[in-house]
Amino acid sequence: MDFDLTQEQQMLKDSVSRFTQETYDFEIRRKIVESDKGTSQEIWSQFAELGWLAVPFPEAQGGMGGSAVDLMVLMEAFGKGLVSEPFVTSALLFGGLLSQSNNSDKFLNIIEALIAGNLHGSFAYLERQSRFELFDVKTTAKRQDNAFILNGEKTVVFNAQNTDKLIVLARTGGSQTDELGVSLFLVDRDAEGISLTPYQLMDGQKVANITFNNVVVSEQAVVGHIDQAAGLVKKVINHARVAICAEAVGTMEKLYTATVEYSKIRKQFDTPIGSFQVLQHRMADMFIEYEQAKSLLFRTVCSMDEQSDEIEKNILALKTLIGRIGKKIGGDAIQIHGGMGVTDELDIGHYVKRLMTINTTFGDMDYTQQRFADYLLG
Repeated sequence: MDFDLTQEQQMLKDSVSRFTQETYDFEIRRKIVESDKGTSQEIWSQFAELGWLAVPFPEAQGGMGGSAVDLMVLMEAFGKGLVSEPFVTSALLFGGLLSQSNNSDKFLNIIEALIAGNLHGSFAYLERQSRFELFDVKTTAKRQDNAFILNGEKTVVFNAQNTDKLIVLARTGGSQTDELGVSLFLVDRDAEGISLTPYQLMDGQKVANITFNNVVVSEQAVVGHIDQAAGLVKKVINHARVAICAEAVGTMEKLYTATVEYSKIRKQFDTPIGSFQVLQHRMADMFIEYEQAKSLLFRTVCSMDEQSDEIEKNILALKTLIGRIGKKIGGDAIQIHGGMGVTDELDIGHYVKRLMTINTTFGDMDYTQQRFADYLLG
């Protein structure tokens, strides 16, 4: 299997690296995260100008038609730079649902606005009782003449405060946990009957719980088929799972290399701590764990581009491994840095918090490991 990047992929990787070094260093990133919005429209517009927002979309919709490997290259570089802009939320989740739906043609103007950086979108799918089960849905959408009436609450909606439009997963049939009977609706964030309760996650991301109180949605706002949204949702979520795993691999590489460099300059008993054999062993373990995660990431994205029968198995295995290795590398990085590793002024703790948040996104290590075991048992 050839793991060499193409010339275009190497250029994409280099462009993100230059951007994070010259335009998006740690201090700038921290100021953006600590701002009221938690994101920068100026930075988002630069994403569009550089063509990054076009990567996930097919050429027929104005995108670049990027492969799974292209997306991996982009997200891994984002992870190294600790990029906090809502790429996964707007482009992969919201944009992916529109782009890959059977009625994507009627949403082309929205997709074009996404690619141009003129619009933000969010996917509202989690609920208080659902935990990691995608289709444990109490929010209802009841037909009334030529419209639907939305009622319910969604939790942990990423970038909800800044978003222009929402795609809401709601139940139009079946019982609370049935896959059949869920539908997707495109809703304006400021529509009458919508209220937000904003808060911040440990990695600095702005999220919100959203309440829908008799929100009227037109039939034209249905994304895909009524009652049959489960397949589309699972497909898009799987792509997003792989994307954040690629981001995690980039984050792990940054933690490993930063820890090695720190061990060369930090002295104890007038000797660099990197010369202590026990720490050398720990850093060697960090490198081995990182390489293991990267290898499984390569296997997964290659299986996606080849449309292999093992896509689902590889994604579950990858997400489980990322959760375990992320905890190990993050813990070792903080311990070798000592007390400095948990200070707000040093970037190490911020990278570790990002890994912790990635672990709990779309199912944590324990949940995904159980699903992986269920898959293997058939």
